[in-house]
Amino acid sequence: MPSLPKPSLKPADPNFGSGPCKKRPGYSLESLKDAPLGRSHRSELGLGKLKKAIKDTHEVLQCPPDYLVAIVPASDTGAVEMAMWSMLGSRPVDVCFWEAFGEGWFADIMKELKLPNVTKINAPYGKLPDFSVVDPTHDVVFTWNGTTSGVKVPNADWISDQREGITICDATSAVFAMEMPWKKLDVVTFSWQKVLGGEAAHGMIVLSPRAVERLQSYVPPWPVPKIYRMTKGGKLNKDLFEGSVINTVSMLCVEDYLDALQWAKSIGGLPALLQRSADNLDILTRFVDHTPWIHFLAADPSYKSNTSVCFTLDLSPEKLKAMTKLLASEGVAYDIGSYRDAPPGLRIWCGATVEKGDLEALTHWLLWAYNEVQ
Repeated sequence: MPSLPKPSLKPADPNFGSGPCKKRPGYSLESLKDAPLGRSHRSELGLGKLKKAIKDTHEVLQCPPDYLVAIVPASDTGAVEMAMWSMLGSRPVDVCFWEAFGEGWFADIMKELKLPNVTKINAPYGKLPDFSVVDPTHDVVFTWNGTTSGVKVPNADWISDQREGITICDATSAVFAMEMPWKKLDVVTFSWQKVLGGEAAHGMIVLSPRAVERLQSYVPPWPVPKIYRMTKGGKLNKDLFEGSVINTVSMLCVEDYLDALQWAKSIGGLPALLQRSADNLDILTRFVDHTPWIHFLAADPSYKSNTSVCFTLDLSPEKLKAMTKLLASEGVAYDIGSYRDAPPGLRIWCGATVEKGDLEALTHWLLWAYNEVQ
């Protein structure tokens, strides 16, 4: 294959990894100058910052007024585990998964919680399971967007409005980039490090009134660790949803998250975030449409992710590694190899903080790098 000239224009920001993700456009450490470093998170100043983070999250995500938001330990993982350890066990559970993280929730439900009545509803990488078999009398655990597969749930029509169970949705790579049908979702979890490009280690949990009712009417038969507790004396711990966090948070990370939320509001809020991510996906879709050697891992365009976009290439695994290494050495794209448990390929982040011009520039480098490793 004849060589191609090396592109002259590089992406202004080569960070296309799927977590932690790119910081917002124009980000600077100067944005963190008001962080209350050295101050207690329980001080009036610190608590005020945490309350604002909760309020702004509720506002930007357009949560229903009666839904509650809290900052919790241990990123999205901690938030999902908190929900499962606190709420599961009173009903049979349907677990829907089609990639590594959803499979991890299934494993924890089976091996750690050891629940007896669990139904596995799964599909291989690149596809979605049959949601029609979900039982509305059961609790349901699922991911909205498969971060490692590039496959998202296109809608929540399969979730009954007359459901008796609760829905627990891991939405960490979906919120701020995809519509969340809140009335179908009882527990939603995410972290700061995905679509808004925040820092790692802190999680968020959003509860519907039905989730609150479950917490106050059901006591699990197992000990619940302190970092998973959302009740006191059989009642919801309301302080948690007013900024009184379970464990000490990084006020520097809180300030960073507040900055990301302020940026989101400044560009037009949720509609603008959704549009930016959709526009980014369009760039890669056009590239795939005109490039015969690259393919979306998602088998159906209707459930193609617009954040963690996954591809297969007509290359051996060895040449794929050489291609990603070459792009990184050129300072063009970092951390775009597929997840370790996923089929070999590329995974390119298209969340709202990524600029269209950077993705457009990247496509030219993908052509060049593919040609180089052939």
